[in-house]
Amino acid sequence: MLEKLPGAIGHALHDVRAGLDAIVFNTLGLRQGMGSISVTSLAFADHAPLPPRYTADGEGLSPPVQWTGVPSNAASLVLVVEDADSPTPHPLVHAIAVDLPAGDGALAEAALASTDTPGTGVHTGRNSYLQAAWLPPDPPPGHGVHRYAFQLFALDAAPTFSQAPGRDEVFDALRAHALASGLLIGTCERPDGSIKIDEAAPVGPVIAG
Repeated sequence: MLEKLPGAIGHALHDVRAGLDAIVFNTLGLRQGMGSISVTSLAFADHAPLPPRYTADGEGLSPPVQWTGVPSNAASLVLVVEDADSPTPHPLVHAIAVDLPAGDGALAEAALASTDTPGTGVHTGRNSYLQAAWLPPDPPPGHGVHRYAFQLFALDAAPTFSQAPGRDEVFDALRAHALASGLLIGTCERPDGSIKIDEAAPVGPVIAG
């Protein structure tokens, strides 16, 4: 996929980014006084690199995500994952999960269907590639760090979503019913081939987006 793009293209598009202001969390116009949900992961810290196993450079599994602080009057939850730094007019949608049970909870690793994983039956919406699945992070080489926004929303109702709802359908439901929200950022970066790696340096996670 994008890993085959020349690094020169990534460098040329370095300043072309959708922007963090354009993700659902920041464009929804959340009402004043709306509650805050704590969203975390056992696999990565906030604003830290996603392990390769959750990206296109590894197994491409969806990462584990957990949350606390869901309001007691919530009826359902929605998760939206977007790439705030995609070189596109709008953030690239990597995953949508709807009809999640209300209350504190979690999605286990590989809970969302992906190319080689069936998932665990979560009601999944369409990503930007029109697939009802987890789209593994796959930033262009040389484009820099990409920020992946894991956005969780608590709703005061359980809307009837279509079989594989897209971003617009979910956004309309959130605008009408969102009670509380939470945000977790994971990063990913794919260096271009011109970067020399010090073979004596310790090997660690690659920053990605």
